[in-house]
Amino acid sequence: MSSTKELLAQNAARVGEELERLTAPSDPDFAEVLKAMQYSLIAPRAKRIRPTLVLEFCRLFGGTRAAALPFAAAVEMVHTYSLIHDDLPCMDDDDLRRGRPTCHKMFGEATALLAGDALLTYAFEVLASNTQVEPRAVCDAVTVLSRAAGAFGMIGGQTMDLAGEKKRHSLEALIKLHEHKTGALIVASATLGCLAAGLSLTDPRTVAAQNYARGIGLAFQIVDDVLDVTVDAETAGKTVGSDEAQNKTTFIGYYTPEEALAYAADVTARAKAEIAELEGAHALLALADHLILRKC
Repeated sequence: MSSTKELLAQNAARVGEELERLTAPSDPDFAEVLKAMQYSLIAPRAKRIRPTLVLEFCRLFGGTRAAALPFAAAVEMVHTYSLIHDDLPCMDDDDLRRGRPTCHKMFGEATALLAGDALLTYAFEVLASNTQVEPRAVCDAVTVLSRAAGAFGMIGGQTMDLAGEKKRHSLEALIKLHEHKTGALIVASATLGCLAAGLSLTDPRTVAAQNYARGIGLAFQIVDDVLDVTVDAETAGKTVGSDEAQNKTTFIGYYTPEEALAYAADVTARAKAEIAELEGAHALLALADHLILRKC
């Protein structure tokens, strides 16, 4: 487990350096929004799970870090934009994220909104500017990430999440919700790592990576729902208990915390089986275990 923590820390440092470089203020008239972007991107408690998937799947299939890093940075920009917007008063109205005040608490709602918008659009500039991969891979990467972030991915899942404040979702609908709200970007991350390594979208290894990512994405959300009712805000690094306060449907509505964790372990085992036979997959197998044992 310590080696997985070290891997995440190493990848977080690499991606963090790239994100700092990409968002370094270059015009004083834009300084405020860039500062807000950096504040949310370079948070000390950012896990960088999605960028790690990009980097590690690229490594697994023989690609270079230089090819993977722009894709990893783009994914983290999209993820961070979603967190900024998710925390806004019109959404979950949260005060704490990644261990410190949310973006709108520090910079105001208008600047936070603009920072999120800027990160989303900049992500695709970074994605499309990757000269370390073939043009076909860039086109595929843009398609993959835009779908994962849009109405048929993360936004669609978020819409279902909001609807869940007014009605109780069935378990089937809850799984669909999280396969889109959380899982879509995690699957996209694994896919981008494969593209950075030169694999096609139809390559069986890419499909295996996507199946693995789909499983760990669902398990991640199950554990997230458990942590929301079992840890405090300081440990979690974000607001806890808000799901219950907003009457949202969660896995805790269908399982006890112990049953939910057992479910997450089963989903993780099936996800690991998708890549278990791939030479060099040990880091990704260990990452899957790490994610269901985490406490924050």
